[in-house]
Amino acid sequence: MAKNTQPVLKRCKALGLSPAVLGYSKETKRQGKQTRRKQSEYALQLKEKQKVKFIYGVLEKQFARYYENAVSSKGITGETMLQELERRLDNVVFRAGFASSRREARQLVNHGHFTVNGKRCNIPSAQVKVGDVVAVSEKSRQSVKFKSLLEEFGKKTMPKWIDRAPDAFEAKIAALPLREDIDYEVSENLIVELYSR
Repeated sequence: MAKNTQPVLKRCKALGLSPAVLGYSKETKRQGKQTRRKQSEYALQLKEKQKVKFIYGVLEKQFARYYENAVSSKGITGETMLQELERRLDNVVFRAGFASSRREARQLVNHGHFTVNGKRCNIPSAQVKVGDVVAVSEKSRQSVKFKSLLEEFGKKTMPKWIDRAPDAFEAKIAALPLREDIDYEVSENLIVELYSR
């Protein structure tokens, strides 16, 4: 499997992202060179696509598949694509507070620490639906890692579309994520324009 090994803070700076969006509290202290050169329309579109791919940890082929699915379904293409990305199991694990970053959530899902509706699932890209219950597996609940995450949960703000009690090891998908539930700045219309060239 291919993976991006570029340092997170360096990539965040290049894409104009706050590391907090990815679950990192660390900020860079370096002052970069200020460039005032105007970017082309294509450069802006490409940057938006790379930003969304980087946030969700998705590679090009898979991202293109999300776009094709969004085009073939009803609704606004850009919003539907972001909704599908939000419904990925690794993202739901991160949003529910079971992991401190999406990368960590992906690894925990790969290692089989979670169940969806009582069945063990180790596929980070698995899509959850309304009514699905994502839970930490019984064996993993005893680990120090998950107990410490449960203590930190009170500090984390929960999206409206996920229901989770503060002391519970499970979260229920109450509704589909809406456009306003996305907590980072993205112009999805630029991504749609890029793919429809």
